[in-house]
Amino acid sequence: MISLSVISTEHRGIWRLTTALDSMNKSMQENGSYAAIPVVILILDYLSDYIDKMHHPKEDAFLFRFLRLRAPDALADIEKLEADHDAGPHHLSALRALALSVTNSNTKSQKAFHDKLISFIGTLRTHMQFEETTVMPLARKVLTKEDWQEIDAAFLNNDDPLFGTNARAEFAALRAQITLFAPEPVGLGGSFTTEMLSHISKKTVAPANTPAPAALDISGLTSHYGRIQALHGINMQVEEGQLVALVGANGAGKTTLLRAISGVQAVSGGIICLHGANITKMNPDKRVRAGICQVPEGRQVFGPMSIEDNLRLGAFTRPKADLDEDIEKMYGLFPILKEKRHLPAGTLSGGQQQMLAMARALMGRPKLLLLDEPGMGLSPLLVQEIFRIISNLKKQGMTILLVEQNAHAALSIADKGYVIETGTITLSGTGQELLNNERVRHAYLGM
Repeated sequence: MISLSVISTEHRGIWRLTTALDSMNKSMQENGSYAAIPVVILILDYLSDYIDKMHHPKEDAFLFRFLRLRAPDALADIEKLEADHDAGPHHLSALRALALSVTNSNTKSQKAFHDKLISFIGTLRTHMQFEETTVMPLARKVLTKEDWQEIDAAFLNNDDPLFGTNARAEFAALRAQITLFAPEPVGLGGSFTTEMLSHISKKTVAPANTPAPAALDISGLTSHYGRIQALHGINMQVEEGQLVALVGANGAGKTTLLRAISGVQAVSGGIICLHGANITKMNPDKRVRAGICQVPEGRQVFGPMSIEDNLRLGAFTRPKADLDEDIEKMYGLFPILKEKRHLPAGTLSGGQQQMLAMARALMGRPKLLLLDEPGMGLSPLLVQEIFRIISNLKKQGMTILLVEQNAHAALSIADKGYVIETGTITLSGTGQELLNNERVRHAYLGM
């Protein structure tokens, strides 16, 4: 059933783009500025190529074909999804034409453009939700092992010219451009500027045979405390914009792995790459400058110093002139910190200190955020609030590696998860797959 994981992962990526479109649509309606239209067109072109040339055809040719054979009672549902697939190019073409009309200062097209964009976003989201809640559960129930072998082989085939490595690399490069040029809805903070938009016409696409590297790629990593080996050949990947959860019992090696990634724990073998660059031997301070920021276990705020000074320390690698705006963003994300900004950090409650530790890390504008047991020692209500904030950061496109003993909370919001036991990765899969795994349910969920 690997193909269903592929489909779900692609759905999450598409949903993030609809969130970006929705945010830009509201912003244009509120401020009357249409400078973001080139980014909208870029996203529409991406969706057109990605959905209509890669995502839908494989569903139609393989998954839906077998469902027609095994579940004739579901024919109406399958035909509904296929009708959506057939109508998709027409809707995208019409929406793109309206966007171009708005670009050409046609004010009469503005309302039609906004209405069409809202309708398109709603239709696409409804389609994905229907597929996830109706057709995919049915596929898990009725398709045979032989069916899955053919379906999975099709979804994992990277050799054909339409769905192969070259196409995937082009999509990844275009997605990177969208993330770069639309930082407010897709990434954390920032707003559209003339300079950002001017780069769209000058964008360069990576060579077709060079897939975009993972945000974090760990291969064969080992680490020791004296003669005691703590990590045994860890292999792990965190893709750009993913939230990856690492779960395991006390002493399993979770914190050791995070410390190794941030450079404060020596490694004895293996490789750590950040966005394709080998950082295995890089000093910790240089890793911070490269974009790795960690929220340590137990918060570890600077107690005697004020909350605001703690925040400024989180941005020690950045120019001072840039800090005030980001501090205000942190106060918007964590309002309680603004109320107490002049008080010593040590006077905060445990939950407030956790918020400060997270805000301090975010002040470094991380490309990879490491969270070590953010819910540890907090009340259930505060844990819920912390995970709500983490989920919001994920929705904004931040790349996150989350270490957490509360396996259910972590896996519930994770794109992907790993289970670590005595320094070894023993299981991996999507967050939902691990939540449904009997071994995980028994060992970590108390079920």
